[in-house]
Amino acid sequence: MSSRIRPLLGLGVLLLTMVSGYVASRVAGTHDRSHVINVSAALDAHIKDVANRYGVSADLIVAIIEAESSFNPRAVSRRGARGLMQLMPETAASLGVGDPFDPRENIEGGVRHLRALMDQFDNNLPLVLAAYNAGRQAVIDHRGIPPYRQTRQYVSRILRRLDLDDAKAWDPSQRWRKASS
Repeated sequence: MSSRIRPLLGLGVLLLTMVSGYVASRVAGTHDRSHVINVSAALDAHIKDVANRYGVSADLIVAIIEAESSFNPRAVSRRGARGLMQLMPETAASLGVGDPFDPRENIEGGVRHLRALMDQFDNNLPLVLAAYNAGRQAVIDHRGIPPYRQTRQYVSRILRRLDLDDAKAWDPSQRWRKASS
């Protein structure tokens, strides 16, 4: 074994994935969770286009894709969510996404879904993220961010990724009241 490789043993495994449209790499299995994501020009342009059309931050879209699928367009969750933005089959169908593993279709549908949640929850980003992760009904039923550890970690992780001032001050028990019509 090369002496140049030996010091790296036990530090983790470099994962490099090349899928049409992007390259993502990260070191897995270490305490250092840092990684590099290089989104291809075509996919980056698509994200920016969809972000502009729906009035959603491209950085938010990228942060959700990173959290949901680590940029793996073939990702499938234990619950059956699929693709880059991890759309559940029913959600994908309701959004007209025919192939949730197609990065462009998945992003288009995921951002449309995100925009609808933003409209429903008055652009309250922690609530929007909780609804994206746990479902809008969970946020409605709990009148705020559901008391699910995974959902609270998800919201916190994305807010930190976006480096928002709100990330330091957001209250996980944040409540939501539907505006009177």
